[in-house]
Amino acid sequence: MSNAVTNTLRRGPIVASLLIAAFVALLAQTLLNVALPSMMKDLNVNENTIQWLINGYMLANGVLVPISAFLISRFTTRKLFLAASGFFALGTIICAFSPGFSLLLTGRLVQAIGAGILMPLMTIVFLTIFPVAERGKAMGLMGLAMICAPAIGPTLSGWVVEHHSWRVLFYIILPLSLFALIFGAFSMKNVIKTSTPKFDILGVIFSTLGFGGLLYGFSDAGSDGWGSATVVSCLIIGAVALLLFVWRELRIEKPLLELRVFKYSMFSLTTVINVIITMAMFSAMVLLPIFLQNIRGFSPLDSGLLLLPGAILMGIMSPVTGIIFDKIGGRWLAVIGLTITTITTYEFSHLTVDSTYSHLMLIYTLRMFGMSMLMMPIQTAGLNQLPRRLNAHGSAMSQTLRNVAGALGTALLVTIMTNTATSRAKDLVVAGKIDPKDAVAMADVTHHATVYGINFSFEIATWMTLAALVLAFFIRKTTPAEEPNVEKAA
Repeated sequence: MSNAVTNTLRRGPIVASLLIAAFVALLAQTLLNVALPSMMKDLNVNENTIQWLINGYMLANGVLVPISAFLISRFTTRKLFLAASGFFALGTIICAFSPGFSLLLTGRLVQAIGAGILMPLMTIVFLTIFPVAERGKAMGLMGLAMICAPAIGPTLSGWVVEHHSWRVLFYIILPLSLFALIFGAFSMKNVIKTSTPKFDILGVIFSTLGFGGLLYGFSDAGSDGWGSATVVSCLIIGAVALLLFVWRELRIEKPLLELRVFKYSMFSLTTVINVIITMAMFSAMVLLPIFLQNIRGFSPLDSGLLLLPGAILMGIMSPVTGIIFDKIGGRWLAVIGLTITTITTYEFSHLTVDSTYSHLMLIYTLRMFGMSMLMMPIQTAGLNQLPRRLNAHGSAMSQTLRNVAGALGTALLVTIMTNTATSRAKDLVVAGKIDPKDAVAMADVTHHATVYGINFSFEIATWMTLAALVLAFFIRKTTPAEEPNVEKAA
């Protein structure tokens, strides 16, 4: 039994349900970053412990994504959406009323389970209900939620933490998550054809150990260093498990995650470009707040406000670039966007202890304008080549690799910054014949050395974006091997 979902009136509520739920999930993901110091004090835990609220969320989310292709094939769209939204709402309730750290972490992990199912589901539903000629516009709408939520998160979090308890963050998310669940219960329809694939238990074990080990190893390397026994162990276990996962998925008839999506050249190319862009994007997201708060002395709220204009511009541009994508394809959007991103990233590699607030805001806003032409158009260009039966696998693969790239990018750039700053500080002490006991002089050395380390990390990010720019010239317009045929699950 099938039924085409073709007209705007029927697509509208489905799109709205997904955008609202995705916005709330992504907002929750970024809300805690600024609030961690006050949470440490209130919950009486150290820095390594509190980081689990971020790392644990990312790990649970990252482990769920590879399994999402199976879940999307096995369960109806409506059931899966309600389950994902329900998990997220339940996790938010646990977080909002948790008396201590352990229950708070449990709530974050439950939230992550919902988000890990929801994001790939949104992509596959959009690919299913929109014809190829309108996918750019559709993915632009999806980008609106994916961009605006992380943009609003730090600013909102900064304001709340300065004026209220960190628990207010969850009180804000709670009614939004419940509204997303209730609205979706009335609006979501079954639009994806279901089947009864065999659940690959061994594949799940290998993917969990593989992606989980790599994600945790990369994340922990940012704080403990690459030489840490925990980091080395996690990376080795993750790499071995990932190799076993690849071997397993290529051998069985019905794989958990179809690796043959990489047979399609445009999907492979755009995935590589998106991985590079994701890593480079974290250069500004991670390094700029360090510079703003530790070097320039701005408050968390001021730091968030500096990033806000760029985020708003990126949100406005996302649907616009989607419409442009439908007209001209992804190549020139990617080339122009990456040219702007490369130039602005290079500008960030010339920061000084006297860099002004307005200058930083201008460069960051221009960088976000360039980024607005990249993420969703490039991903859509790759997914457009896949046959309809591989949409769920392509979406899951793309999301998984972006999660790994984000963790790797953060760890790599923070480690480069830290090591470079440490080396530079030693050189400045020797060159200036500074007494290490002189607190004022050492503070000045630390400031200059940190700026030097941040600049060097931005230089590395510049080379990354330049490599992606070269690859972007090879993007071409493609169509799926199978004609889109939107079906409603029985």
